[in-house]
Amino acid sequence: MKKIIPVAEAAKLIKKDSSLMIGGFLRCGSPVKIIDELVKNKTGGLTLIANDTCVPEYDRGKLIVNKLVKKAIVAHIGTNPETGRQMNAGEIEIELVPMGTLVERIRSAGAGLGGVLTPTGSGTIVEDGKTTLEIDGKKYLLEKPLKADYALIYATKADKFGNAFLDGTTRNFNTVMATAAQTVILEAEELSDEPLNPAEVTIPGIFVDYIAV
Repeated sequence: MKKIIPVAEAAKLIKKDSSLMIGGFLRCGSPVKIIDELVKNKTGGLTLIANDTCVPEYDRGKLIVNKLVKKAIVAHIGTNPETGRQMNAGEIEIELVPMGTLVERIRSAGAGLGGVLTPTGSGTIVEDGKTTLEIDGKKYLLEKPLKADYALIYATKADKFGNAFLDGTTRNFNTVMATAAQTVILEAEELSDEPLNPAEVTIPGIFVDYIAV
């Protein structure tokens, strides 16, 4: 059985200057309660790894607005004007990664791989400073694995063993992030007293360290 802890205690596990993966795609499938606690605790200096920085008034966007993120590694920031303002003012470092490449970098970290080869970005500024390889006459970029100190992931329902079911598109980045962090904290909408049916398990409990309730 996994360690079941209050949301407030879960947030206190995350220390200043940590690297932090947060699942979600805009406002879909995000661990919003833990994020709110991070804002309350003013846990700063974070390196955020996520699909996006959401919008100013919601989940990951609140971390940006409260200037708790020193660097964001994301696929896009276009929905959060505050992220753009801080970037242009030199208040935050932004690393933009093509969305598919971002997922694969996280997945390769979870799988223990040395990286992923992709043609995406070849011949553009994305290629700058990266190792390139030619395979069968086609050029690829070597994108290195991306891992984090912590991953905050969401589940529609979980059991006390940490097995999680994610409904529909809430799966997004949560599934790969669960494999690529040193400590994985799961926030579930519903905690079941009975073990989940194996057929509905999206993320196996072996990847989950804490369940926040």
